[in-house]
Amino acid sequence: MPTVSLHFDPSVFAHLARATGDDTVHLTLSLGGGDEALKTTPAAVAPHGPLAELMQAGLLTAGTELNFFQRRANRRGRAVVTAEGRLIVDGHASPFPSPSKAAEAITGNVINGWTLWHLPDGSTLDDLRRELRRNDPQH
Repeated sequence: MPTVSLHFDPSVFAHLARATGDDTVHLTLSLGGGDEALKTTPAAVAPHGPLAELMQAGLLTAGTELNFFQRRANRRGRAVVTAEGRLIVDGHASPFPSPSKAAEAITGNVINGWTLWHLPDGSTLDDLRRELRRNDPQH
């Protein structure tokens, strides 16, 4: 019977340590072809989509946790940015391609996710876009 060996980056364990019982944790596994596959380094993933420019400028990184709270609706949301520039939303199996689609999945309404999602420091994704434009007027 073959032996299965799983190797995780330490950031995976850090993410799992922060998770609560209500969180959905997403893991992606790639199957290799024996010892030779272990010697190869996976190709770097390039972000694409609406968050790509923020990530390429270093204003947003994979693994960043985003949150929102709507007091009137008593609704909360949590998402994690992937290396591809998508958002994994708690309770949903597939990542979302944009902040607004991720927010809509939780609220059930068409909503501006750029102003809704907050980074750990309290700033919004829209704040990051404005910062990008200030730093690089071509955007």
